[in-house]
Amino acid sequence: MPETSASIASFWDAFADSFDEEADHGLRDPHVRAAWAERLRSWTPPSPADVLDLGCGTGSLSLVLAEQGHRPVGVDLAPLMVERARRKLTGAGFDAVMMVGDAGDPPAEAGASFDVVLSRHLLWTLPAPEEALRRWVGLLCPGGRLVLVEGRWASAEPDGSRPYGAGSAPMPWMGGVEAERLVRALRPLVRTLRVEPLLDPALWGRSVQDERYAVVAFV
Repeated sequence: MPETSASIASFWDAFADSFDEEADHGLRDPHVRAAWAERLRSWTPPSPADVLDLGCGTGSLSLVLAEQGHRPVGVDLAPLMVERARRKLTGAGFDAVMMVGDAGDPPAEAGASFDVVLSRHLLWTLPAPEEALRRWVGLLCPGGRLVLVEGRWASAEPDGSRPYGAGSAPMPWMGGVEAERLVRALRPLVRTLRVEPLLDPALWGRSVQDERYAVVAFV
């Protein structure tokens, strides 16, 4: 693993034990879980669909997708996160593929044609987010959809360019990305798209004041 990737993986592995304590990460609260399940159902085609969950973390969204009858494949750079995702899916009786890899440039083993490519709060962690968008669109089958759950956090860096881990490359969208900027980057790559605000406290387990939204784009 290259030095930058190893640094990023270590950064996230340090959070693996506590990651699911956040309401929107672990989806342990039934109301939060139900809110995400409803949104995922509205963003995805009828099951079964092949869904690539990029930056899958501990696999909470992949588990909901599997429960809805889809076939998720999870990719995350952090091995401890992926280990927990595997245990979560296996423990629920699902034989889903959860693999270690660069979500910005997914490994060939993940697959080459999906009905849905999904990512949540991932773009800010990537050194080349616009290149990643092009790769992700290229993984969609005709009529497929790209679902990006994103936002611009109140703690965003003024210049948006500092790294978040020792040895990692600067992140141009550090602190998140505004919907307008993401739509501008994505529009030339897709046939149509829509932006959906995500300010419902049920999704986060608390009220939020910063910008949160989903972009659903079709190819």
